[in-house]
Amino acid sequence: MTSSKVTDAKAAGAPEEGYERGLGSRQVQMIAIGGAIGVGLFMGAGANIAKAGPSIILMYALAGVVIFFIMRALGELLLYRPVSGSFAEYAREFLGPFFGFVTGWTYWLMWVVTGMAELTAAAIYIHFWFPEIPQWVSALVFLVVLFGVNLISVKIFGEVEFWFSMIKVTAIIGMIVIGLGVLTLGFSDAGDTATVSNLWSHGGIFPNGIGSSLMTLQGVMFAYLAVELVGVTAGESENPEKTLPKAINTLPWRIIVFYVGALLVILSVVKWTEFSAGESPFVHAFGKIGIPLAAGIVNFVVLTAALSSCNSGMYSTGRMLRDLAANSEAPQAFGKLTARKTPAVGIAVSVALMGIGVVLNYVVPEKAFQYVTSVATAAGIWTWMMILVSHIRYRAAVDAGRLRASSFPAPGGAVFSWVALLFLVGVTCMIAYDKDARVCLYVAAGWAVALGVGWAVLKSRNPQIAERGGEEPEFEKVG
Repeated sequence: MTSSKVTDAKAAGAPEEGYERGLGSRQVQMIAIGGAIGVGLFMGAGANIAKAGPSIILMYALAGVVIFFIMRALGELLLYRPVSGSFAEYAREFLGPFFGFVTGWTYWLMWVVTGMAELTAAAIYIHFWFPEIPQWVSALVFLVVLFGVNLISVKIFGEVEFWFSMIKVTAIIGMIVIGLGVLTLGFSDAGDTATVSNLWSHGGIFPNGIGSSLMTLQGVMFAYLAVELVGVTAGESENPEKTLPKAINTLPWRIIVFYVGALLVILSVVKWTEFSAGESPFVHAFGKIGIPLAAGIVNFVVLTAALSSCNSGMYSTGRMLRDLAANSEAPQAFGKLTARKTPAVGIAVSVALMGIGVVLNYVVPEKAFQYVTSVATAAGIWTWMMILVSHIRYRAAVDAGRLRASSFPAPGGAVFSWVALLFLVGVTCMIAYDKDARVCLYVAAGWAVALGVGWAVLKSRNPQIAERGGEEPEFEKVG
């Protein structure tokens, strides 16, 4: 079935997927806020600052505008049909079953490798207090604990994620307030050198050139991975028509406060030349300020940020595998729910593969973070591209009168989706140009071959799978 044959009856509501709608407005809102604050900001920003200097603020702002375009496109699709397998479902409906298959598995891969990155970051943060503990040991402990959280119920996941996000939000606001106090009142060890002129006095805003700044966009985009997680919660939100638009519309101020605002303050308090890769700029800045226990408190915050993202990754991978199973694109065991209505098999398999991150922390601890973040960024860019292309196709169907309009239309129609799509293509070209980051494209090529073989096997066993697209999947509701 092509997109032109999709009926308004189908579009009018989501399928009954068997999940417990256990995520309330309070939790969805905080998951959305927390999704914009992760290890890409707390740790990855250090390497980006070292490359781009103060211009990194402009790079985060530019990428943030594009991310908002992507999220409004996703929001329009979500209010057209809110489902947990949203990205894969929309690709399946508007581009065909093959693209749904590829998108579902690629988004799953993104979260598996992101989980590895977060485990790596969490282990590095533990080194701040306990340098004698090997990275792989800390990573393994966190992996097991979060696995247990995700097996209990979606309500427990939502509550844990709520408090993780609350810690991050409160801490960043507190950091901004303290930084402003240092700048205006001059207290602390950094008071004598803290000044807004640090943003341009050490080589200018673009100290290493505009080209070097633009090359950081690949790392900057990694920082925004997970903002689309609100789409995965659609099938388990109590009132998606109300909570999802609100969560998406608050994205601009989250970017302004948590990224642009926080970095403006940090780079004013401490000159950019003091930051380096492998260290959280927030921990460094507050160590420089010299407030007792401040660096330790900030380290705790960035640790919760990493664990929060890994927790979200486990949640997301199980739901995506279940959507693939429901469409006969993954083993049927992934489609089963436990008595607590969690896709335990899919979560367990994903967690087992996240364990590769533990191995990387044992074998190449100094390179583990760089390797997995580049792969996650490539997978995330594909997912965002599929959201945008699906939105463009959806708007064309609405304009032609084949589908009903969404109650949450994206401003500018498909125009901004085209702009965002071209931006993502540009970022992909930058990844190919960067010798350190292009390793992810080699992985992507291997992944593409694996998906091609997998699709060929699926078609040989079930020829009808290539003919359908956009039907409501059949879900097994109990395990």
